[in-house]
Amino acid sequence: MSQLSLEVMANSVKKLEVMFTQQMDEFKGRIDKTASPSRATTCSLATEFSTFKDFIIGALQILQNQLQVISSEVDNIEMRSRRKILLLHGVPEANNEIISEVIVQTVVQKLKLDHFNKSAISRCHRMGRAATTDKPRPILFKLLDTEVRNKVWFAKTDLKGTGITMSEFLTKSRHDTFMAARQRFGISKCWTKDGCVFVLAPDGLRHHISSQQDLDKMLQMSAKKAPVRVVEPVVASRSRRALATAAAKK
Repeated sequence: MSQLSLEVMANSVKKLEVMFTQQMDEFKGRIDKTASPSRATTCSLATEFSTFKDFIIGALQILQNQLQVISSEVDNIEMRSRRKILLLHGVPEANNEIISEVIVQTVVQKLKLDHFNKSAISRCHRMGRAATTDKPRPILFKLLDTEVRNKVWFAKTDLKGTGITMSEFLTKSRHDTFMAARQRFGISKCWTKDGCVFVLAPDGLRHHISSQQDLDKMLQMSAKKAPVRVVEPVVASRSRRALATAAAKK
């Protein structure tokens, strides 16, 4: 987000603050001047209060929308900074291991990328504290070159059946959105690419989402497009109707 955009938002918030203060001061002053309000005055105050309440709700909605814009921009920036980072899950963990060598061995042997070596890795480490169970910690590794990163990423299909999986290093917001989408549509219908979440909806369309708000909108659209099943009445044939009539007469 540019500095100009941030300044515009700051000025907008400042104007709202000034308007809040003026409206509240004027409203309080009118109430203080009314010692024993008549019915007409009471109705007028109630109307003005309702108008002021609507104004505050609208202003808060504006603030909320601005915060969503800022949050989305920050998330995009953070995701771009992670574009060369990948995660390996399920790689056995050993004492005194050299993580870079573990990564190279996994990529060369499992992904069949023979030319991959440690010089392609910018940094790497196990995530989290030392494992207290048999489940190994994920390995985070950042690559120096985007092209190498893409080769490693698109070769991940060779990991099928090995017990090892690979994923992108999503931001918390996108990870939560991805998990919610998988829970709603199924694992096979959701995937990520370049930090973006893709969902194959029941209508057969592929949707690109990056936040919970995007997922909610997609669910609403899918609900509106869901076909209504119409059950048509079954019309009996002439012979069946004749048999039914004869049976009824008996």
